[in-house]
Amino acid sequence: QVQFVESGGDLVQPGGALRLSCKPSIPLNRIVAMHWYRQAPGKQRELVATHAVNGYINYADSVKGRFTIFRDNANNTLYLQMNDLKPEDTAVYYCNDPGIAIWGPGTRVVVSS
Repeated sequence: QVQFVESGGDLVQPGGALRLSCKPSIPLNRIVAMHWYRQAPGKQRELVATHAVNGYINYADSVKGRFTIFRDNANNTLYLQMNDLKPEDTAVYYCNDPGIAIWGPGTRVVVSS
């Protein structure tokens, strides 16, 4: 089965920045679309950003202008650059293509207030 391993989460102050990384167990160029999700305690998982090989990129309204999703095919890594972090960004972040992979461990982001 295909798996994704997330890293880069940390505790940061509001207004801070983090870059999350995601390494899939297969080459990125074989995955049609990659996604970043997040889930806060007691809340449903939500889609944050999408990056497809056909050039399609999409962001949730809550992160537009602050988050950027991009790929580094040479390093086989998907990234989520998160700027101007807010307390409501606190969550466990996951990367996945649910059509081909199980959910990985995620990486926790805590934005203190």
